[in-house]
Amino acid sequence: MEFVVMYRLNQGVDRSRIFETFPRHKAYYEAFQADGGGLIALGPFQASDPAGSSMGIFTSREDAERFIAGDPFTTEGLADARILEWDVVRFK
Repeated sequence: MEFVVMYRLNQGVDRSRIFETFPRHKAYYEAFQADGGGLIALGPFQASDPAGSSMGIFTSREDAERFIAGDPFTTEGLADARILEWDVVRFK
């Protein structure tokens, strides 16, 4: 089982704040990954997504919760996140 974090921009967030915050978010996820934080993959959906959604995949709920708790996108009030349990089927 893996855990998917789904992000959605909060209503009324000026998208320019996303670009201002992104360097802190990137530094955070790079450090999280380097520390063995259970982060498998992450990224935004296409720019045409009006909700400004993105997702991350984690090896445990605890890692997903810890990531959300320290991510500048959530701590600075830009996005809400929810965690979904994912019963992934691999074909390799």
